Amino acid sequence: MTPPKLTVPPGRAGRIWLVRRLETARRGADLLDRKLRILQSELARRQAAAAETEARSDRCQAEARAWLLRAALLGGQQAVRLADDGQRAQVTVDYGLAMGVRYPSRAACAFPPPLTWDGPVVARTRQAHRAALAAAAEHAAAAAAVRVVDTEVRATRYRLRAVQDRWIPGLEQALADVTFALEEQERSDAARLRLASRAAAP
Repeated sequence: MTPPKLTVPPGRAGRIWLVRRLETARRGADLLDRKLRILQSELARRQAAAAETEARSDRCQAEARAWLLRAALLGGQQAVRLADDGQRAQVTVDYGLAMGVRYPSRAACAFPPPLTWDGPVVARTRQAHRAALAAAAEHAAAAAAVRVVDTEVRATRYRLRAVQDRWIPGLEQALADVTFALEEQERSDAARLRLASRAAAP
């Protein structure tokens, strides 16, 4: 990467300016590196949770399909349609926070009591579908958390590389250039003073 273009103040003030900017950039790189490590650890936890909730959701959906097939075979499609009382579940999403990143931490479903009386098979089918919905909502929250944290990991890694590979080397090079120019100027001034003192000597 090409170093950033810097407008450096002239003389020794420029050297002090660069030293301070370089210290700030190095501190920033340290903070970004710490943030990246924490986020990577959090991402690993979120990925493990997403894999677990996905497996549970798949099991619950398979069980719900099996019970729906039983209910349809025993009572027919009409019994299944009549079991729908029009009520809706309420999904609540809680959020967590890691290094300033807000992500869904869990989802919970609240189900109203059924308004109709069902036979045991239809009741068990309803229960299986509610469990499948709750598991699907939990997995959706876990998958969303993975996407959010992964996006922040990528952005943090990009910013860290920009600071480490571009800003810090650019500041170091500018500091070296300014330091060399100041040393050259000091040598030139010293040579002029020696010549002036010799010329002034009797």
